[in-house]
Amino acid sequence: MRLDKLLANSGFGSRTEVKQLLKTGAVMVNDVRVKEAKYQVKEESDRVEVNGETVQYAEFTYLMMNKPPGVVSATEDNWDETVIDLLDARDRAKKPFPVGRLDKDTEGLLLISNDGVLAHNLLSPKKHVDKTYVAKVDGVVTEDDIAIFKEGVTISDNYTCKPAVLEVIQTEGGTSEAQITIQEGKFHQVKRMFEAVNKQVTYLKRLQMGPLKLDPTLALGEYRMLTEAELQTLMAAGK
Repeated sequence: MRLDKLLANSGFGSRTEVKQLLKTGAVMVNDVRVKEAKYQVKEESDRVEVNGETVQYAEFTYLMMNKPPGVVSATEDNWDETVIDLLDARDRAKKPFPVGRLDKDTEGLLLISNDGVLAHNLLSPKKHVDKTYVAKVDGVVTEDDIAIFKEGVTISDNYTCKPAVLEVIQTEGGTSEAQITIQEGKFHQVKRMFEAVNKQVTYLKRLQMGPLKLDPTLALGEYRMLTEAELQTLMAAGK
């Protein structure tokens, strides 16, 4: 791989900015100072350093975010802040995208990656990857609601959802908190499912996607790289 491409993909700036960086003599490859942008490096074996900092190159990036409400699950938007805007420059450099989407006012677990194959596998209806949410609803969730969700809720004239697992966490007054697990990702699906049984979702948070669970230490808007163990279990779920 060209050295300027490797550095740009690793978040050290645009190709133009990287070329300027090279001219300053800040880049070493295997302890040799290199200033040529087209210099070929073996990303798996060559040691590249910028101002003494070792470049950790990886083709793909896998990030877990605790998505805050008010931010859209998109790579760009003309009106609203996106989840990609919340990433630092180095993480944006690899052109990641949200794997699936959460509604603007929904918070919680969001996987962000540039691995298109994994994204396709996790989102394909044929893979039956569970997605678990906690919801607060205006209305009391009943045993009849649980049974309807288990059978498959009809959310439009021509679409009935796949069976879902609905569990009541607590009920207080005329409201309920419930956990719901689905295997699809239709537009506003969870909200529309509750609306079909005459209830209104007032709060929604995704807790889990396949085997990947939201890190409880991540504050809203924070993110981190997946651990190797998390990545391996996620890869297995998408096969």
